[in-house]
Amino acid sequence: MFFEWSLLTLLSIASIFLFVKMFYFKSITAKEQRSNDLMKLTLQEAEILIRKYQVQLQRALGNVDILSEELTKMRNEIKVLKSRNSKHRMETDRLNNKIKQLESRIDALL
Repeated sequence: MFFEWSLLTLLSIASIFLFVKMFYFKSITAKEQRSNDLMKLTLQEAEILIRKYQVQLQRALGNVDILSEELTKMRNEIKVLKSRNSKHRMETDRLNNKIKQLESRIDALL
């Protein structure tokens, strides 16, 4: 009789212990699941932001390429204008010298 009560008591205590342990681990699992779901949502939002910024970066890089091409064209135009300007200066100097020569000839003739 004592053996039966002891066995029944031990089984009852073990079953209550296991029952409590089951609910404890069940609550921990539920918390972990909620945490994982929240992490998944956060990662999805981060992924969307990364894609958005990647598109903006690609557009900006395209704009930089266009601006670089325009800058190169402008530099070439400036070089051409500088060379024209130097040619015009040389021509102006030559014509001024010729005018001075002609003025000196006119003065000599008078």
